[in-house]
Amino acid sequence: MAFNLPRALGVKRAFAGAAAGLLLISAAPMGAAQAESAVSATAALPDFTQVVSETEGSVVNIRTTEAVPVRRSPTGPGGGDPSDLFRWFFGPDFMPPGYGPQQQQRPHAQPNQPTPKERTVPRGIGSGFILSSDGYVLTNNHVVDNSNGIFVTMTNGKEYKAKVIGTDARTDIALLKIDATGLTPLAIGDSDKLKKGQWVLAIGSPFGLDSTVTAGIVSAINRDTGDYLPFIQTDVAVNPGNSGGPLINLQGQVVGINSQIISRSGGFMGISLAIPIDEVMRVVDQLKAHGKVTRGRIGVQITEVQDDVAKALGLGTSQGALVSSVEADGPAAKAGVHAGDVITAFNGQTIKHMTDLPRLVGSTQPGTEATIQVWRKGKSLELKTKVAELDQKAAASSNPEAPAKDGADRLGLSVKPLPADSGLDQGVVVSRSEGAAADVGIEEGDIILRVNNTDITSPAQYEKVVKGLDKSNPVVLLVSRDQQSQWVIIKLQ
Repeated sequence: MAFNLPRALGVKRAFAGAAAGLLLISAAPMGAAQAESAVSATAALPDFTQVVSETEGSVVNIRTTEAVPVRRSPTGPGGGDPSDLFRWFFGPDFMPPGYGPQQQQRPHAQPNQPTPKERTVPRGIGSGFILSSDGYVLTNNHVVDNSNGIFVTMTNGKEYKAKVIGTDARTDIALLKIDATGLTPLAIGDSDKLKKGQWVLAIGSPFGLDSTVTAGIVSAINRDTGDYLPFIQTDVAVNPGNSGGPLINLQGQVVGINSQIISRSGGFMGISLAIPIDEVMRVVDQLKAHGKVTRGRIGVQITEVQDDVAKALGLGTSQGALVSSVEADGPAAKAGVHAGDVITAFNGQTIKHMTDLPRLVGSTQPGTEATIQVWRKGKSLELKTKVAELDQKAAASSNPEAPAKDGADRLGLSVKPLPADSGLDQGVVVSRSEGAAADVGIEEGDIILRVNNTDITSPAQYEKVVKGLDKSNPVVLLVSRDQQSQWVIIKLQ
């Protein structure tokens, strides 16, 4: 298509004229108040130059390699096999149709044929930073996982081969060591002091572009994404290759490790997540000492406390962790924790969200005696337990049988006594569910353990409790299914 040069020039001139007009407007005399306002607005903007000059020399580029099998040419040794052509394109493990894995040799394979060799290829690029002057380097576990070679490159271009001291997949932390001394480590800050709106910056190697600086603000604190960690959410531009790099405050201190982005395209879309440095350093201490991380456990499964459940139980707030099941003979069971309890504090620290509990328990040394604050039947109880090690196996408990059907009550339920071999000391079994009960998901075979704050011990006692319920208030039932307990809100018919 022809390009209309005079018209294009006219458009440019129009823009130039508009720009000139803007310049003339800008050049108009400003009042004293306007000038003072402009100066104060400019002075309020942060200047990152000093922070960057003091910190970027301690940020490193990390590249990794991996071993892959060498694909044999179909014209090489044993090339007479037609299926080798497919293996050349689809990989050495390709099996032609009709050829089972039980066969020890490939079709038409030459006897004593040499095994294909492996070759080392680039795997990925990430970031990291100097933790100590004697060569400890921090990065993400996913940067170095499944690699056979790790190389750390400084900003001056000097490269070192690194060895892994320890990794922790759960927090996505890897501690590396290079053979170097006299390095300048980054100062470690306090991520607990971060506030929303605070300026932070990231330095790393997005897409391999080393020593790239981006800046933004803290968007949220303790962002729960369903993982083990409470992330720092920022709007700092972070892309593939930034992983493992530091998140730095205006004092030049590391407050987090850039780890994840939330994106539909694979690139930055305004939301990046960093691991709080306080969590990181707790992991680093164990990796330095033992090369691995040992965590505590108390043997409970938990869910969120819904607002309606909290109101029905008299909690007044939906904070805490609702216990859905308790491991038989586990630490919590021995301490007296029951399904349906709400754990509100652990070792004196308030459980604001259910994910706080596994973090607090996990950071407790196994063998330590701990206190558990639980809410049960309208009262707060303090229980003592000895924390166990996370990798211990939970004992399996018996599974109750489902009984036959019967008539339904004002909740839409009919119940039957527990079978003798249920292993439970309270509850009744649902033999029929309809109406309001069926609408909220209660099924035949479920076990009703508690109605509001009253333990259920028999069908007769259950019937008495249900008859005495106030129809103007919703009812909360503690229901157990497949050894998992959950509070369910139901309205009386």
